[in-house]
Amino acid sequence: MSFERVAVLGLGKVGLLAATLLHEADFQVTGVDVRAPHQPVPFGFRHADVTSATAVADVLGSVDAVLSCLPYRLNRQVAATAHELGIHYFDLTEDVPTTKAIIEMSATSQGLMAPQCGLAPGFVGIVGSSLVAGFDHCRSLRLRVGALPQNPTGLLGYAFNWSPEGVVNEYLNDAEVIEEGQRKTVSSMEWKETLYVEGRQLEAFTTSGGLGTMCETFHGVVDNLDYKTIRYPGHMDLMNFFFHELLMRDRRDVAGEILTRAKPPVDADVVYVHVAAEGEVHGQLRRHEYVRAFHPIDVAGRRATAIAWTTAGSVTAVIELVRNGTLPAKGFLKQEDIPLGAFLATATGSLFDRS
Repeated sequence: MSFERVAVLGLGKVGLLAATLLHEADFQVTGVDVRAPHQPVPFGFRHADVTSATAVADVLGSVDAVLSCLPYRLNRQVAATAHELGIHYFDLTEDVPTTKAIIEMSATSQGLMAPQCGLAPGFVGIVGSSLVAGFDHCRSLRLRVGALPQNPTGLLGYAFNWSPEGVVNEYLNDAEVIEEGQRKTVSSMEWKETLYVEGRQLEAFTTSGGLGTMCETFHGVVDNLDYKTIRYPGHMDLMNFFFHELLMRDRRDVAGEILTRAKPPVDADVVYVHVAAEGEVHGQLRRHEYVRAFHPIDVAGRRATAIAWTTAGSVTAVIELVRNGTLPAKGFLKQEDIPLGAFLATATGSLFDRS
């Protein structure tokens, strides 16, 4: 099922950039939002209420694929509409219940159902899978990702360059892991560790959703698998105080508002990726790593924050791979089934090697 026409729902920073990258990759793009973009765009725009199932169905009736860059709570309905119309579906969600619902839909889908195509889950799973493939037996795979301000201030050392709803969700929902060969769930904001990227001391702790479907895929293959979010030292303890001692876990919407007001987005951000795998190669124990610090770059003639281009670039590269036939055209797509080499060889995926 070849395709060219793609609707991008939600034109925030990531959606706007994803639509632009898809246009540059020669897709016929229609950006859809309740408000017109605040800057000139090279693709078509359609005004629609993206919270309305009827309005979304009307938009999707004239395209071959949809990329949802909407808040996670809206994705299930968009996926259901795409399934009904038989078109490809892509999103950036880290929400586990949403992904489970999409997996169920994919059993009867005519197009490809591909959630979790962002940074984590998404790109980090592609990297992790490539490292596992290099071992005869893999005893551990540790994935760590963090989007942070380059010049942090205050005790939290943070800025909300990503969805506050998504961050609160990740901090409070349980995280799935594989420990000593057993799949289990653990509480988020635990298992704190210290790590370094480019000489910078950081901390990492468990959060929900970053592994996507990897625990299912690597159960019985990798002995220990977990995902943690990277932050500056001291962040986890303060957030545990905020959510649990002050009981803000019971008021997630209010928590998001407070945190965003206190720590608004910044343009000078950095995305840290630290993926490490250990195992045996020809009877010898080895450790393989992929460690990067991604910074803002110029993309499509505009400056893009690190979190925006790594997220938008990841999903755009995946969509390119589906169009060129490298990836399946129907069913459910696991991020860990995407070949890293093919991903980096796409026009958009090459950004990860150039930066």
